[in-house]
Amino acid sequence: MITIGNFFFKYRNQLFIFLYALLLIPSPELFTYERFGKNYWVISLCLGFLITTSGIVIRGLTIGLTFIERGGKDLKIHADALITRGLFTHCRNPLYVGNNLMLLGLGIFSNSLIYVLIVVPVFLFIYQAIVLAEENFLTQKFGESYRAYCATVNRWIPSLKGIGDTFSTMKFNWVRWLFTEYNTQIFWLAGVFLTFVFKYPQLIGEGSDTRNKLIVLVIPILIAYYIFLRWLRKSGKVKID
Repeated sequence: MITIGNFFFKYRNQLFIFLYALLLIPSPELFTYERFGKNYWVISLCLGFLITTSGIVIRGLTIGLTFIERGGKDLKIHADALITRGLFTHCRNPLYVGNNLMLLGLGIFSNSLIYVLIVVPVFLFIYQAIVLAEENFLTQKFGESYRAYCATVNRWIPSLKGIGDTFSTMKFNWVRWLFTEYNTQIFWLAGVFLTFVFKYPQLIGEGSDTRNKLIVLVIPILIAYYIFLRWLRKSGKVKID
């Protein structure tokens, strides 16, 4: 599993995009008219949006409260310090919890039975392997300090004990959140938007005219937003602490 985890860590960014693309696969519906009545789509829309939004919020809070080098080094697992502050006080892998909730929520939002029952479990397996590889690295590097941390903090299930103190004693860094998370923000926004316009004709109309107009309007805005933030980041005009 550790070898598998190291492999997937190297390619996890590309993998995330690929898994987003799988939302386009035709699938039987998770929630159906026959089982849930004429407003069945409201369940997938509301439940899916709530779950996927909770994932992006968890990621945002994690980055905004505590800086962590997420990219590793030379596409390999790397850490200069053991991070135990912020949301890492309540869960060892809050970023990955956020990722899983984002994908699960989008699967429900798209009302895709295949995505929720097949793609999401595969995604969970991949991240379990990555986490085991990271834990092996951190144990070797930080030894007893990391073992003590693992003994008191859950791997996956966040603990809300002391969460109020975490938020009251730490300042949320909006600049760090905005300029280190813009890739994730754009992919998530695009995924939610495209799923909405293609999966919910009940709200945008059965014809394609409204959908096409929305796509022509929104997608360029998202692209311009991405280019602007990337330019600011690469130009050095923004200092990220």
